[in-house]
Amino acid sequence: MDYGPLWTSFDSWDLFGHVRNIPSLTDPGKTSPPDALLLPMSTDPYTFSSDSLPSDLRFLPPLANGLLGWRVYNNVFHMGRVYNGEGGECHRADVPCPLAVTVEMEEGGQDTYSLDTHTGVFSHTLTSASATVSQSFYSHRYYSNLMVMEILLVRNVTSEAPLTVNLVTSFTPQSKDIDFQSGPDYKGGRYIQGQTHTAEFPEGPRPMVHLIWTPIPSTLTLPPERSRHRWCFIVAVADSLNLAQAHFDEGLELMATGDLRPSHEKAWQELWLHSKVDVVGSERLLKAVIGSMFYLLSAFPSIHDTSSSFGGVSPGGLSNGGEGQDYWGHAFWDQEVWIYPTVALFYPKLARAVLEYRVQTLDGAKYNAQRQGFKGLKFPWESAVTGREMCPDDIYGQQEIHINGDVALAFQNYYYLTEDLTMFTDGRGSQLVWGVADYWVSRVTWSTEDHKYNLFGVMPPDEYYYNVNNSVYTNTVAKFSLQFAVELADLLRHPAPKEWHDVAENIQIPFDQQSLYHPEFEGYSKGYPVKQADAVMLSYPLGLAMSPEIRRNDLEAYEPATDPHGPAMTWGMFAIGWLELGEAEKAQRLLDKCFKNIQGPFQVWSESSDGSGAVNFLTGMGGFLQAVVFGYTGFRVQKECLAFSPLLPNNLSELCIRGVSYLGQEMDWLFRKDEVCIILREQECGARFAKTAYDLQVILKASGTKIPLTPGIPVTFPREPGFVCKLEPSSFCWPL
Repeated sequence: MDYGPLWTSFDSWDLFGHVRNIPSLTDPGKTSPPDALLLPMSTDPYTFSSDSLPSDLRFLPPLANGLLGWRVYNNVFHMGRVYNGEGGECHRADVPCPLAVTVEMEEGGQDTYSLDTHTGVFSHTLTSASATVSQSFYSHRYYSNLMVMEILLVRNVTSEAPLTVNLVTSFTPQSKDIDFQSGPDYKGGRYIQGQTHTAEFPEGPRPMVHLIWTPIPSTLTLPPERSRHRWCFIVAVADSLNLAQAHFDEGLELMATGDLRPSHEKAWQELWLHSKVDVVGSERLLKAVIGSMFYLLSAFPSIHDTSSSFGGVSPGGLSNGGEGQDYWGHAFWDQEVWIYPTVALFYPKLARAVLEYRVQTLDGAKYNAQRQGFKGLKFPWESAVTGREMCPDDIYGQQEIHINGDVALAFQNYYYLTEDLTMFTDGRGSQLVWGVADYWVSRVTWSTEDHKYNLFGVMPPDEYYYNVNNSVYTNTVAKFSLQFAVELADLLRHPAPKEWHDVAENIQIPFDQQSLYHPEFEGYSKGYPVKQADAVMLSYPLGLAMSPEIRRNDLEAYEPATDPHGPAMTWGMFAIGWLELGEAEKAQRLLDKCFKNIQGPFQVWSESSDGSGAVNFLTGMGGFLQAVVFGYTGFRVQKECLAFSPLLPNNLSELCIRGVSYLGQEMDWLFRKDEVCIILREQECGARFAKTAYDLQVILKASGTKIPLTPGIPVTFPREPGFVCKLEPSSFCWPL
């Protein structure tokens, strides 16, 4: 096929009209109008608009798709699993971005910048008396090796003169992390390829990066006889020349058929139709929820991806993490504890991608454990590709060992949500869970004085302290991961070493009998400063049973001691605690603190409330979303049931959560002040990600009422605690 000059548009391709011939998300019976980018700023809560860019360009919106991540207008982007640097110097490798382009008109005009989270498209519209130019960017949600820029130029008045706009680029085909070399053009596209300079460890792998892109001219001109014209520019990225060419061909074919943008928007539409959280009563809360869901989903691959090349989720996402920035793009406990739970509740396939990422690092985890002198697996505090420790400060890798339990409990959460044992057999998850158990057994020390197992010399999640003994969070997560190892061994008919059970039953869980609260660690003095959520996470997400009095004491002990400028995710955990105790307004007051971390018009989070720290802080978004999705609903993923205990604050009249996935079924939930409604989706929707779907029922805790769930039939009942389980459960999971 002769594609001609690739930066000119196809006359037959009415891009925006074609794209909008799909049902809108707000009204399935309607279609959006053509040239939607030319409309005034939207009041749609899913669209974030402004007439100016943020003064701090770190808060420009990131566009990512689980493989490629780019902060708009930046002259570099990142590719999953592509790092440069050894050990503590390892960071996401900067890849030069050909789409680092701004549009200008000689006469100037009115600017509108817009992020449409319905479709994952960022647009800049520049309007003058004579013309309107609209520039849009997206990282393709379905064809994840493609990034796209589109430009639409429209005359506003009749004229016989040509109309020209300037394209100003900051792109250079060079990188400080990759030695790029130019190669021959491919079907009119420019081509460079290179390899990262330094591996994670000596003799380790150094990834290749291949780029092919349509060249971008310095000007675009609309001839006098035309009233409008469109141009499209694509970038194809892969780890081999053959794949880069194949993806570039794919992009060209999509352009030729008019399906480039529609296929992207359809993929986003599918995500939103099957994982949506809406609140009625607070527009600010709704926009924060939408933004957080959008950025979290952007960090994950397509639900149709079968490549098993997912590189994990870092606190700042794929768009960030270059040298010296945003934790260098490494994966921490943030992935499993803060980001994973909300995504797993909706998308078991995306949850499994996280687990598969950890499985791919088993060799590195084994190396870490051996290096420390222990058995089993020790997951790195900071992980890149190989699973070896990449933290620049050795003390974290040595002491912040709760990461092991965090990883194992993500596997437990997945099993309780899906009962998918293939992750543990074919997917090698059992090796991981049992390897973590072996590590704990070799890491503990038996005390003959109190007849307890101890974990000495650790750093708790509260990183203000180190080299402490018996961190209450660390010991609790170790206990539960050991218990799950025993449970999994029984399920798979694998003989479990008796030490797993023995250590789980007898590990020290610090508790102050006089004050009736959980000290963070042995020797902690009540009221000492705390960096972030730690002991308040024992009940949720860990699930340690305790009385309401003790739960209250923990919250009251740590709230005034917690650094008000600490990381953003903390207050969501406090909010969940108060919701457990029935104090919705106190919970809301704490959750409101999170809004200080939302910077600029595009709902981009910072790690700290003053704008400092990691940018696009997915960890904070994850903690915030858990307060909404697990806090207001009381959802708890437990063995043999999904428990709920809803409570809404006064300012919210409704909370709608669509697409909750449990045991192969999908449910839509509507929570009101005094009632709850559940609709089990039709089987063809609910079984998309599971080989087995079980019949389900609701059991209300107080009355014991059992209500079978029938696909498509709403079930409404008064607001009270209960749980969803198989129609004939083998056991009940109460009490919480």
